[in-house]
Amino acid sequence: MKKNNSLKILAVDDEEDLCEIIKFNLESEGYEVDTALSAEEALKMPIEEYQLFIFDVMMGQMSGYKLADEIRKKKRSESPFIFLTAKSTENDKLTGFSLGADDFITKPFSIRELIARVKVILKRQAPPKIQELSNIKIEDLELDIERKKLSVDGKKIDLTQHEFHILYLLMENHRKVFSRTQILDFAWGDDILVNDRTVDVHITRLRKKLGSFGKCIISRPGHGYCFELD
Repeated sequence: MKKNNSLKILAVDDEEDLCEIIKFNLESEGYEVDTALSAEEALKMPIEEYQLFIFDVMMGQMSGYKLADEIRKKKRSESPFIFLTAKSTENDKLTGFSLGADDFITKPFSIRELIARVKVILKRQAPPKIQELSNIKIEDLELDIERKKLSVDGKKIDLTQHEFHILYLLMENHRKVFSRTQILDFAWGDDILVNDRTVDVHITRLRKKLGSFGKCIISRPGHGYCFELD
């Protein structure tokens, strides 16, 4: 099955059966899903690759709360996360939301409810689409939206379709960091399956076409790319 915009989810729960259910159903929706049976196991995984986390609260030595805190502070991931818990007291929810949780689902829950909440959260995280046909100008760099052309110091530069969409996303959202997956989603959509390396190759080409402005496309290791003037 084709992946849903290449979005990756990590589900962490010490109930193996529940992990399998979550994985099967979310993959049926087109997402790529990895699972871990403990917080310790989850921390050994490539945290920076996931766009959403689903954590059980009560797990072995390290709780879901502690795991979320570790991922936020030490792994520096800004991806959203959902807590699953058998508890539903106000204090439990306040603890979860104080850690930056995007949602809180009480066990037992409907898998359809989980899928619906996952979709809502990931939709919020999606980069904006091109809506208005207005040129973007930053100093001597101008992106012509209608003609799909780039002007660098007055010189017209042709862009491929994907180069145009990548540059539009970065310039329109000056200083905002986008992950490779978000860039893939915006520039390629559902047309084909491509990998993260494709983004890196196109960024390299764009930097050359931008000339002296090439240095403005900045790589944030573990996070993605942004457009930022010195």
